[in-house]
Amino acid sequence: MKFGVITFPGSNCDQDLLYCIRENLGMEAVSLWHKDTDLQGCDFIFLPGGFSYGDYLRSGAIARFSPIMNEVVRHAERGGYVMGICNGFQILTEAGLLPGALIRNVSTRFMCTNVHIIPQTQSTRLTANLESRAYKVPIAHAEGNFYCAQDDLKALNDNEQIIFRYCDENGNITPESNPNGSLENIAGVTNKNKNVFGMMPHPERAADNLLGNLDGKFILENLLA
Repeated sequence: MKFGVITFPGSNCDQDLLYCIRENLGMEAVSLWHKDTDLQGCDFIFLPGGFSYGDYLRSGAIARFSPIMNEVVRHAERGGYVMGICNGFQILTEAGLLPGALIRNVSTRFMCTNVHIIPQTQSTRLTANLESRAYKVPIAHAEGNFYCAQDDLKALNDNEQIIFRYCDENGNITPESNPNGSLENIAGVTNKNKNVFGMMPHPERAADNLLGNLDGKFILENLLA
């Protein structure tokens, strides 16, 4: 499998992802520029975290119109795999590839800390082989509060499109373990066809022995199954 990681102006996690894919997962990965119109034959496209275009207007609102996004949309519509992490998740909601929106944290503050998330379904490539336990991964965002209309929320639950929820270290989903106010503690979702994924926590920042945490690697390794 060949991976592509897009760099937008303001991305700051693109190199983290490239390192993680190449060194921690042992897979081929290429860097894609936001003005590219060719995905270089990649099977799986990552949109990384950061502050694309300075988060002007809304997070991800301008990046959604980058030339490469036309190809990303076509790739997803053909059944190709796409995943957005943090700012990448925001871009995918702005592009209409994922439901909902990421709005300001209820604290109104930028948050950078470790949190715990628990898988909610085994019906996606990202979560199919994960144990039902709490995984410790970091977050770093000011607009990570997942919101959607009630009809959309019902559809997400009915179709098993919620892939992760925030929880405590024991796997309990509680109000206290919700770091940003997301509806129903939602930390990540997928589309109806389950080939596009978005999550606010950063698994690529918890995927190396040097970091003392491999929970993120366990999550990303599922993409290779």
